[in-house]
Amino acid sequence: MFRSLSLKRSFKTHLKTLIHCPNHPQPPPPPSPVLFSSIRALSTASPPPSSSSDSELRKYLGYTALLAFCGVATYYSFPFSENAKHKKAQLFRYAPLPEDLHTVSNWSGTHEVQTRHFHQPENLKQLEELVKESNEKRVKLRPVGSGLSPNGIGLARGGMVNLALMDKVLEVDKEKKRVRVQAGIRVQQLVDEIKDYGLTLQNFASIREQQIGGILQVGAHGTGAKLLPIDEQIISMKLVTPAKGTIELSKEKDPELFYLARCGLGGLGVVAEVTIQCVERQELVEHTTVSNLKDLKKNHKKMLSENKHVKYLYIPYTDTVVVVTCNPVSKWRGPPKFKPKHTTDEAMQDIRELYKESLKKYRARDITTKSSDSNEPNINDFSFTELRDKLHSLDPLNKDHVMKVNHAEAEFWRKSEGYRVGWSDDILGFDCGGQQWVSETCFPAGTLSKPSMKDLEYIEELKKLIETNELPAPAPIEQRWTARSQSPMSPASSSAEDDIFSWVGIIMYLPTMDARQRKEITEEFFHYRHLTQSQLWDKYSAYEHWAKIEVPKDKEELEALQARLKTRFPVDAYNKARRELDPNRILSNNILEKLFPLSDNV
Repeated sequence: MFRSLSLKRSFKTHLKTLIHCPNHPQPPPPPSPVLFSSIRALSTASPPPSSSSDSELRKYLGYTALLAFCGVATYYSFPFSENAKHKKAQLFRYAPLPEDLHTVSNWSGTHEVQTRHFHQPENLKQLEELVKESNEKRVKLRPVGSGLSPNGIGLARGGMVNLALMDKVLEVDKEKKRVRVQAGIRVQQLVDEIKDYGLTLQNFASIREQQIGGILQVGAHGTGAKLLPIDEQIISMKLVTPAKGTIELSKEKDPELFYLARCGLGGLGVVAEVTIQCVERQELVEHTTVSNLKDLKKNHKKMLSENKHVKYLYIPYTDTVVVVTCNPVSKWRGPPKFKPKHTTDEAMQDIRELYKESLKKYRARDITTKSSDSNEPNINDFSFTELRDKLHSLDPLNKDHVMKVNHAEAEFWRKSEGYRVGWSDDILGFDCGGQQWVSETCFPAGTLSKPSMKDLEYIEELKKLIETNELPAPAPIEQRWTARSQSPMSPASSSAEDDIFSWVGIIMYLPTMDARQRKEITEEFFHYRHLTQSQLWDKYSAYEHWAKIEVPKDKEELEALQARLKTRFPVDAYNKARRELDPNRILSNNILEKLFPLSDNV
């Protein structure tokens, strides 16, 4: 699914005010019938005692008619946008925006800024000049990638720089399996360009639209207890800094800063180029099975140690766990010979039936949705995730309705068990569905040789929390694993080579563009997230993914978060590097300033 940065200019037309005067002879619209009936009602009142009282009555009737007309004219002339029907009117809220104002939002539409400064340099020289000039003028220049981060970590109202035009593969060393690329290249573009060399990336996130610089800086990851997070794939990098210009970093050249900058959150410099350690491109066998938590506990250690890639998808309010493993095709046995028990149509049967039943039910309640549109495509044309989004849009916060959707999803996966063979860059992707709120935590899970089982205990408590609080929690709760990272700002950082980490993501979908409904879903999601935070995070030493962490609005909560981050990450060393490389904070934004406050904030 294409998930790209939403970049658009606003060209709203100016409000045309109609003025009734000799130079503008257009007649005003007639008053409404309600107004005339009101006047008739008043005029049929008891006769006035005198001509003066009759004159007073006509005067007040005239005032009433004038006020009513002005109210009607104002209502129909006020320039509300189409998606503003549930928003309160605010003065100048919908006035036309300047033509040079860019609106930049993240993919889920959960965070948005407007700025007059959005730069896209075409080469390293232009980037260097831009950073230098911005630093001299003390103008914000926040690095923003594809805008996929749910928390909008790359956004800044003051100004942004995007490297989408710096997207070339610069060098390929087939023997060492290394590639040097510009940081604006997208993951999918990169793997497409190096596959002819027989190379690919070691690991992938669920989607492919991230820019390499962005996926690196936030400490993103794939899945596989033996596999490293994505920042560990970088063996050298070129960083354009405000104070020291362009610097080259590697394990040999300034290793301390190199490890810090690999997961630098865009605050130490603009990543311009990276050299990536790749692996041979190979076909994988994906095996999807349905299990339960009790059986998983018996086989969990074996699952982690014997599979190259593994993830669990838990379905709330059911005992279903979808287990997905991926391993290289055997050179001796070849791909498995497997005939699925059910066709795709049979797997989709339950969720299609639920959609038809739910649509009738909610139509009967006179709930208008886009799903009731007569021009809607045939239900059989929808993918599973599209149909799930449509089901959730009918009543996203009704726990009983969400439970039915979850049970239908469990049945879909039960009928979808089987094998799939393909290249790693095709197999490791995952259709996550539509726009959504996400919170993902990372916590230690023992070692590969001796898993602590804390990862499964975390899930048990999370499922119990959902059921006890009757949360409308959709599926899936996704659990993955990685090896440790040597980047100190990575949530999976560790000095012990054998350590493994578990990543658990919870979600709530935003299947509607209705502003009021999205607000209600957002409030319920943050309630869900707060419960996991208060009951699980400290107990399991869990920390949120940098692309998904949200800054608290409450001052005390923010101070508690700042103190908590200092116990896990080298905040002082990170801030020291920020002062040296970006003394004017041009690369910073609200998230960085709140999470890592400096006494000399600009």
